[in-house]
Amino acid sequence: MKFTEQLREKVLPIWEKNHTHPFVQGIGNGTLAKEKFRFYMIQDYLYLIEYAKVFALGAVKARDLETMGRFSKLLDATLHEEMELHRQYAKRFDISTKELEEAKPSPITLAYTHYMLQVSQNGTLAELVASLLPCMWSYWEIGKILNEEPGASEHEFYGEWIRMYASDEFGKLANWCIDLMDQLAEGKSDAELRHLEDIFLNTTRFEYMFWDMAYHEEMWPFDE
Repeated sequence: MKFTEQLREKVLPIWEKNHTHPFVQGIGNGTLAKEKFRFYMIQDYLYLIEYAKVFALGAVKARDLETMGRFSKLLDATLHEEMELHRQYAKRFDISTKELEEAKPSPITLAYTHYMLQVSQNGTLAELVASLLPCMWSYWEIGKILNEEPGASEHEFYGEWIRMYASDEFGKLANWCIDLMDQLAEGKSDAELRHLEDIFLNTTRFEYMFWDMAYHEEMWPFDE
C-alpha cells in the first residue's frame, strides 16, 4: 500500500464528515444560504494568500528544477486562477475590493494557516507536502462528488466553484502532490512516517473545522 493510501485510510472518517457537512451538501444541492458562502469566500481568500506562501516555500526547499517548477506552477495557479475565482465571486456577492483586502481572518483561518506555515518554514519538504496535501486532495474529491449530482455544476451561484475543483486541471495538480508525497516518504523510518501522518491528520482536521466555521460564520467570540 502506498503511503498516501495509508494516509487516506486513516483520515477517511473525517473526509466522510466533510462530504456530508451541511455547508458542502448545500453547495451541491444549491440550498446553501448566500450569506454563508459570502463569509466562506472572504475567509478562503485570506486562507489562499497564506497557502500560496507554502507553495513558494516548496520551491525554496525543492532539490531539483522540475519540483521547483511544479511548485512555481502551483503558486501561479493559486494566485491567478483560484484567487481570481474568489475575486469574481466577490463581485457577484457585492464584496468590494476594499472589503476583501481589509478582511480579518477568523480564529480557525488564523490557526490553520499559521500551523501550515510553521510546519513548512521549519520542517522538511516532506513535512511541507504533508501539511498542504489535505486541502488540495479533499477539495478535488469534494468537487468530483458534487459534480456528479444532477444540475449541481450548472447552479447559478455554486456551479462554477464545483466545476473548478472537479476539473482535470485541478486533478492533475492534486495528483502531482499525491505522487510527490509518496516519493518523499520512501526510505523514511517508522517514526518519521508517523510524524508525517500526524501533520496530515492535523490539517485534515482543520479542513473540517474550516467548513464548520464557514457554516456558522464564526469569528472571534467577543467581536460585536
